[in-house]
Amino acid sequence: MIVNYNELKLTKEELENMDRTSPYQVVGAFVRLLTTYQPNKEEEFYDLLQTLQGDFQPLSALMKQNIKDRMLQNDKYSYIGKSYFKGATPSNDYTPSIPYELEITENDYSDVEEGIKKLFVKSGGADSPRGIMVRLAKDGNYYVWSDSFMGLLADIRGLESNNPWA
Repeated sequence: MIVNYNELKLTKEELENMDRTSPYQVVGAFVRLLTTYQPNKEEEFYDLLQTLQGDFQPLSALMKQNIKDRMLQNDKYSYIGKSYFKGATPSNDYTPSIPYELEITENDYSDVEEGIKKLFVKSGGADSPRGIMVRLAKDGNYYVWSDSFMGLLADIRGLESNNPWA
């Protein structure tokens, strides 16, 4: 499924008012959230992530540290989120096409168990799509499940403008 956005910026109000009955919309919101991470504004990022995970899955200090470590590694925070949008590749320093489009897919194993769905997003800097799970709560809404999103923070190819060999 293709999910379209007019802008990458994501607000708490937008998260609180989004359609959470679609697992694709929740995954799309998470990827957009990745583009907002700033080392000097981490708590704002964690607050938005908490909204996507729901209050019944509080973010631990360890989880916050793991996210910070991954995002700061090789200054990945500046491009990891954008790398998932169509048109973004290492050769254009992960500059996505406009309108911003995410291709979110599933496979034969996406229905992990009842109420839990694993979806995949392709990064222009990775060879295979990265998975993230969402879980359907009693309120009829999907939430990012546990730490299943950490795979989306794994390393990808660096910016070509920073590569002395390219």
